[in-house]
Amino acid sequence: MKLRLVMWILVIAMVPVLSGCGGGGAEVRSEVTSVTTGQQLMDLKKALDIGAMTRDEYDREREKILDKD
Repeated sequence: MKLRLVMWILVIAMVPVLSGCGGGGAEVRSEVTSVTTGQQLMDLKKALDIGAMTRDEYDREREKILDKD
């Protein structure tokens, strides 16, 4: 009888602890860049030089790269 009571108390005590392990479902975003800003700019310039993009596209992408820092 006493053992059963202790077991129920432990079960009831563990419910709040274990329910907290589920997390809140918050969105976690992480951006990892392994290429340096300088390398990104050089690659972008190369794309412009070979005609893969217009000057307007180059300028927009360049601003995006520089705004990240």
